[in-house]
Amino acid sequence: MLWLRRHVGKCGFICHQFHYPTVRNTLASNALLLSQFVDAIDAETLHFVGHSLGGLVIRQLFCDFPGQRPGRVVTLGTPHQGSEYARHLSRFAFWRWALGASIDGGLLGERLPAWRGTHDFGVIAGGRNVGTGLLLPALREQGGDGVVGLAESHLAGETDYTVVRAVHTQLLVSSRVHQQICRFLKSGHFLI
Repeated sequence: MLWLRRHVGKCGFICHQFHYPTVRNTLASNALLLSQFVDAIDAETLHFVGHSLGGLVIRQLFCDFPGQRPGRVVTLGTPHQGSEYARHLSRFAFWRWALGASIDGGLLGERLPAWRGTHDFGVIAGGRNVGTGLLLPALREQGGDGVVGLAESHLAGETDYTVVRAVHTQLLVSSRVHQQICRFLKSGHFLI
């Protein structure tokens, strides 16, 4: 996130990075921490950018604390429909432990809050389907970033959607992703 923060900052935004315990806390617990974090930021407009599970934490924030300041939201490689890869891994004790509280709180797609926010919501998906996720027929067939499938990345109510040729972790360092984030935060739409 440091690299992404640096490049989005070059677009004229003041960036703050939220750190949270992905394994120990549920989405709701992390949304509460995020709420406390953003409450301390002095700004009239506040945008949110989240990668993977971070996008689900942002959705939970808007569900649990709907009175957010004006701004836009962008998610990168977020499994808005739940993750087939996480469902597969959760069948094994070690991976269920490694995925922690996030597995039941959102990654499986159960109990994810619907998007009812009044903010523009942009979704960036990875389109370079490489990695161990290809061992799962569902991910192989739908394409995606090797971890999150394209169909899993869509959000009902999204304002705009784009696919960037990148694997899951590359979404954080891709210059094309940085350009798309900056464009969306400024205009509410991605580059064509």
